[in-house]
Amino acid sequence: MIRKIATLVVVVPLAAVIIAFAVANRHAVTVAFDPFSASNPAYAATVPLFVLIFILVILGVVVGGAAAWLRQSKWRRVARRLDGENRRLLQELSAARERLVTEAQRAAAAEAAAREVAKGPEARRTETPALAPPDGA
Repeated sequence: MIRKIATLVVVVPLAAVIIAFAVANRHAVTVAFDPFSASNPAYAATVPLFVLIFILVILGVVVGGAAAWLRQSKWRRVARRLDGENRRLLQELSAARERLVTEAQRAAAAEAAAREVAKGPEARRTETPALAPPDGA
């Protein structure tokens, strides 16, 4: 809601200024595109002055945007390289975590087996499986 109000506060006065500029500069001007013959140009266009100014402003914005985009190519290249490196490091981290979990599971199994061995043979003999018949039967 605040964004709409702010846009309205900026756009309405700007539109009023642009309309006033166009009304004040509506007389026609001739634009010649031949630098060698000013009296008889090869191509000339007659347009209202405000149209000429608007076209030049739009052209300036486009040229400035293209120049900024070209100057930033170095930073986009660095960002792509760092993004690829970041993805590779995340994959390595994921693989290392998986190896760590696997090694922890193996260590737990080895520790359980070591405890079983540490009980000794007499402890294992006294333990009978729950479903096995007694020795004398």
